Amino acid sequence: MSGTKFISAALVLAAATLAGCVEETGSSAGTPAVGSSSDLSSFEGARAGQAEMGIQNLGYEPIRSQGLTTWWFNRSTGACARITTADGRYSDVTMLPAEDC
Repeated sequence: MSGTKFISAALVLAAATLAGCVEETGSSAGTPAVGSSSDLSSFEGARAGQAEMGIQNLGYEPIRSQGLTTWWFNRSTGACARITTADGRYSDVTMLPAEDC
């Protein structure tokens, strides 16, 4: 193989390899983007009493509670979050599909 053909083949192989590494930046359907009003994960670790008003200001309302866990639903975005409180703080914030609320 001549030098030019070898370099061309190497460039094609490198381009094909890198094409598989392209990362999609958009969120998949039904999954809220982190940091948006549809994602409460940034509230993890926050003091529950102070953060509750912030969650309500984002359009969420408590749907149900079980022990120290509350499910919050945003009717305008369809976002659902399960928030567990421990020691006065939101110890676990998990975004869920709307049907889980």
